[in-house]
Amino acid sequence: MSVKVSIIIKALNEQDNIERVLRSALAAASEVNGEVILADSLSTDDTIEIAKKFPVKIVQLTNHHERCCGIGAQLGYQYAQGEFVYVLDADMEIEIEFLRQALELMATNHSLAGIGGILQEMHLDNLEFQARVQRAPVDMQAGDVNHISGGGLYRHSAIDEIGYLTNRNLHSYEEFELGIRLRTAGWRLVRLPIISVKHYGHTMPAYRLLRKRWKSRYSQGLGELIRASFGKDHMSLLMREMTDIKLYLGVMFWWMSLLMILVMVRPWSIMLAMFISLLALPFVAMVIKKGNFPLGIYSVVAWQYLSAGMVLGLMRKQINPSESIASNVLN
Repeated sequence: MSVKVSIIIKALNEQDNIERVLRSALAAASEVNGEVILADSLSTDDTIEIAKKFPVKIVQLTNHHERCCGIGAQLGYQYAQGEFVYVLDADMEIEIEFLRQALELMATNHSLAGIGGILQEMHLDNLEFQARVQRAPVDMQAGDVNHISGGGLYRHSAIDEIGYLTNRNLHSYEEFELGIRLRTAGWRLVRLPIISVKHYGHTMPAYRLLRKRWKSRYSQGLGELIRASFGKDHMSLLMREMTDIKLYLGVMFWWMSLLMILVMVRPWSIMLAMFISLLALPFVAMVIKKGNFPLGIYSVVAWQYLSAGMVLGLMRKQINPSESIASNVLN
């Protein structure tokens, strides 16, 4: 009997989460004639040792320099045999009822390329996830969406049509890039009004997470996304829908305005007053908007990391995202 669903789990140093996600994935696979593929980005902790205790296929990168958010799902996709692929992170847990309903909808609606559900955040003590929940972005609501974040079920034939699952060059925004490529090709994406996964996200302090994302190049994802889209059919759709670009361009204009005040305004007393006023403006505005002092300050600080990262990402060279990824099969 052919494989119905390939469940692809992306992992890097997930020893604290890997057993939970594998157990939930194997339970789901047994219900839908599925296979489970762990795509590992050269974990240095006990992730692989734990995973080898389970009847799953383990594939692993051979080059640690290639680690990024976009490469894990594509690595797993290289080995996927299912009619559908279900992509999720190792810090998630599958809800089987979502998978059942998503497969039923796929069977009756052949214009659908991908289906997501509601992501349930399990750790809300981190400012990052508090901000994410408070934003309540449109793409996380039930109905037609422009992309599926937080894991989703995709039609294998639709992915084959557009060339690759996720872009191996991207350190973030890989799900958005997948969504615009699919919709440019005429496919639809929807989110069902039921919980699809439980997400056990980072518990580290928010500012430490920002530093980690800078070091891992996660903050460069938007710049990489723009560069990857140059000359492509979906470029115009990207520029219309990616509102973060306008935000980070606004941040850079704010930087330049502060610099101009320092260089051009005199006397010193007026320059200092103008500089402090402009510097404080976004912080005050966000604290008022969020109704929460720590969350407002964190939002503006995060913009600085992501705006600088966008510039660096634009300058990064990229390789063909359709090229085969060098890997080893461990299990």
